[in-house]
Amino acid sequence: MPAISFASPTNIPAPSPMEHHPTFPKMYGGRYTVTLIPGDGTGPEIAAVLKDVFIAANVPVEFEQYDVTGINTKGDALYLEALESLRRNKVGIKGTIYATTSSLDHESFNVSILKDMDMYASLSLCKSIPGVKTRLNGIDFAIIRENTEGEYSGLEHEPINIISKPVPGVVESLKIITRTKTERIARFAFDFAVKNNRKKVTIIHKANIMKLTDGLFLRTCREVAKEYAHHNLEVNDMIVDNTAMQLVSRPQQFDVMVMPNLYGNIVSNVGAGLIGGPGLIPGCNIGREYAIFEPGCRHVGLEFQDQNSANPTALLLSATMMLRHLNLNEYADRISTAIYSTIKMGKFTTVDIGGTSTTKEFAEAIIQSL
Repeated sequence: MPAISFASPTNIPAPSPMEHHPTFPKMYGGRYTVTLIPGDGTGPEIAAVLKDVFIAANVPVEFEQYDVTGINTKGDALYLEALESLRRNKVGIKGTIYATTSSLDHESFNVSILKDMDMYASLSLCKSIPGVKTRLNGIDFAIIRENTEGEYSGLEHEPINIISKPVPGVVESLKIITRTKTERIARFAFDFAVKNNRKKVTIIHKANIMKLTDGLFLRTCREVAKEYAHHNLEVNDMIVDNTAMQLVSRPQQFDVMVMPNLYGNIVSNVGAGLIGGPGLIPGCNIGREYAIFEPGCRHVGLEFQDQNSANPTALLLSATMMLRHLNLNEYADRISTAIYSTIKMGKFTTVDIGGTSTTKEFAEAIIQSL
């Protein structure tokens, strides 16, 4: 079976039909330089696998590695160095950064780097993989979420009373939805559907309750859909709580899904559970100039840390998306073929998908398949 049947998409669209990357990553000495941020939890282990696989496949990519962790906040020297590396290289790949602290003076690296570089489109791919036993089969949908606003705008405060003191026990959080940013994520979604021969786009919202914010999101997406009428795409919309039910009962109905930030975070976790776990979903974040590739379900994997049992598939498949972004399709096909054939064979799979092999054994099997 050709690798492309199960591989990441060959066409990650520009942010809109009219926009293209003003500056594309350049090769020096026949090689690309890519920023690598291993992340927390199992990140360093699976990043090591990524480097081994790239060496074995003779991929013309060199990594600039920055060990940014959840303790690095915006303004931290290492954070700024990693940011400068991304600005220079235009492309990066990362594991998940631990960001569950509730400290008010700690800003999530994951959120801030996307805002700083305006990588507004998040793409996660949920597809059934032969060799992974799951309750439901035939799953193949793409989750596209807006990265820079919604509930993740970070605009929270305690209201002030008439004597300029905080009102105890009350906190307000502002959800920001704008027509401009909704238009560009909608165009990204429809462009993705067209370029990857998808047939349907579903707009996910809660406009029945959040009539202004999600109402604007829904109306704007519908307006953008009219621009693609000649492509004969089926377009529908679904309330987010109904989406959750439909995902676990009949996920085959979904193809491309576009939604605000928080809903995308939840839906990608549901999608991970449907196809076998967070170790299997590739993803990326892309803007007009920069792209960073990472597992599509942002789990740190603390339960597998330092146990040599983590599944590197999600990061490796994200890396094949990156290679296609760099027009290195031959290398992407070789690596994705090796990954899928190793999983399908079932002899060297990790514990999260029913196997007994270690991370290193799984990686060695992939390298042998190359």
